[in-house]
Amino acid sequence: MRDLCEEFADTEIFLMDFWPVYPPLYTVFGPEPINQICNKYNLPKTAVLSRFMQPVTGGPDLVTMNGDDWRYWRSLFNPGFSTGAMLNNVPHVVDSVLVFREKLVQMIGKGMFSLDEFTTKLTMEIILKVTLDDDSHYQKSPNILATALGRILSWHSFWDPRVLMHPFRPLIQRYNGNIINRYIRQELERRFQEIKAAHAVDPDGTQGKPKAIKSVTTLALEAYMAETQDLDILRNERLDERFAHYATCQIRLFLFAGTDATASIMVYVYHMLAKHPAWLRKLRDEHDQVFGQDPDAAAGVLKESPGFLNNCKLTVAFIKEVLRIYGPAGTMRSGLPGITVTDHQGNEQPMEYAGANILHQALHVNPRVWPRANEFLPERFLVGPEDDLHPDPAAYRPFEQGPRNCIGQTLVWNELRVAVILTCRDLEIRDAYDDYDAQRESELSVVEKIKRTLLGNPVKTVHGQRAYQTDSGGLHPANGYPCYVKWARGD
Repeated sequence: MRDLCEEFADTEIFLMDFWPVYPPLYTVFGPEPINQICNKYNLPKTAVLSRFMQPVTGGPDLVTMNGDDWRYWRSLFNPGFSTGAMLNNVPHVVDSVLVFREKLVQMIGKGMFSLDEFTTKLTMEIILKVTLDDDSHYQKSPNILATALGRILSWHSFWDPRVLMHPFRPLIQRYNGNIINRYIRQELERRFQEIKAAHAVDPDGTQGKPKAIKSVTTLALEAYMAETQDLDILRNERLDERFAHYATCQIRLFLFAGTDATASIMVYVYHMLAKHPAWLRKLRDEHDQVFGQDPDAAAGVLKESPGFLNNCKLTVAFIKEVLRIYGPAGTMRSGLPGITVTDHQGNEQPMEYAGANILHQALHVNPRVWPRANEFLPERFLVGPEDDLHPDPAAYRPFEQGPRNCIGQTLVWNELRVAVILTCRDLEIRDAYDDYDAQRESELSVVEKIKRTLLGNPVKTVHGQRAYQTDSGGLHPANGYPCYVKWARGD
C-alpha cells in the first residue's frame, strides 16, 4: 500500500473500490485531509472495523463505537488512563521490566531467541496489572487469558482470505473469547467486591481503606457508581450485567492493544538502538546524568520518583522517531452526507458514499511534510520551528489525534521509556536474521528445495528491511525478530 501511495504523491489521497468485499475507501496520507477527517469533522468509525474487531473484543468497544455510546464509555475509562493514574502505576511497570531484564540476562550466551516473544509477555503482564490489578507473573508462568488471546490473534487477519474463510476460525475464536470473558468477569467481580468492602462501615463506625494504587477497572467502576448514585449499586450482590458486558469488551480491547502494539514497538526500539550506536551512546549518557552512574540504581529512582521519566528528552525523541518509521496502526472512518475533504492542492473529495483509510505509515514518510523522510533522525523532535527538520504537528499521528486519540498512549510511553532506561546501558541486542535464515535453509525438506528451484526463493525483505512489519495483530516484526543479547562493552 505504501508503494501505491507513491503513485498518488501529488494529491496524497486516492479512491479504492473494494466491491463486493468492502465499501469504497479513500486512502489518505496527507496531514490536511487527515486533520479534517479526524479532528474537524471527527467522522464515525466504519462498520468494517466493527466486524474486524468483533472476534478480538467480543462486542462494541472504544475503537468501533460512535456517538453517545463512545462518549459515555470513554468518559468512564479516562480516569484510569490519566497521566496521574499512569504515573502511579510506574512502580508496577518497573517491576515487570526488571523481570524482562532478568530474562534477557539469562539468554546471554544461550543463542538465538525471539525478542517479540519476550516483549509480548512483558506487555501482557503489565496491561493485566494496570487494567485488572491482576498479578499474573506471565513472564514466568503461563496465563490462561494470554493463551486464549494469542489463539484468537493467530486465527485473525484483515485481508488474508486463507484465514478469513477457514471454517474453523469462528469456532476457535468464539471458544477462546468465552475463556477470556469468564476470566475478566471474575476479575470485575473481585474489584466490585473490593469497592463494596472499602465503602462498608463496620459496627464500630470504621470504614475500609481503598487501595493506594487503583487499577483502570477500579477507577472505571468508581466513575460508573458516581454517575448512578440514585441506583445505589453498592447494595447489589453482583455487578450489573449490562455494565459488566460492555466493560468486558473494553478490557479485551485494552489487553489486545496494550499487548500487541506496545510489544512490537518495543522490538523496533531495540532494533534501532542496535542500528544507530551513536544515539545509543547519547541515551546512555543521558541516563547516567539523570539516574546516576550505576544502572542498577535507576529502578529504585523511578519507583520513588516516576516523574524522572520526563527528564529523558533524548530518549523521548529517539522513541518518537521509531514510532514515526514503525507506526503501530492507522484508522478507518465512514463518510457522511454533505461532508467533503480538501487536499493540499485544493481538490475537494465528497465523502457521502465513501469512507477513509488513514494510512499513518505513508503519512509518516511523506516527503512533502517530512524532510529527509527515509532517514532516522531523532533530532527532528528536538529542534525548534525555525529549523527545516521541525515536524508539522498534524503530520505526526502514531496514536492519532483529536477526540479519538489512543486512550492508553501514556502507558505505552511509560513502558517504552522504562524498558530503555533499565536495559540499554549494560545490555546490547542485535538481530540474528542471517543465522535464522541459514538455519531455516538447512532444515528444508527435499520437496521444499524442489519448490525453491522451480519457483525461486521467497522475498525476505520489504523496502530493503528484513525486520519488516507483518500484518499480524499489532504489526509485529517478521519471524518474531530473532536476536542475540550480550553485555555491553564500556565506551
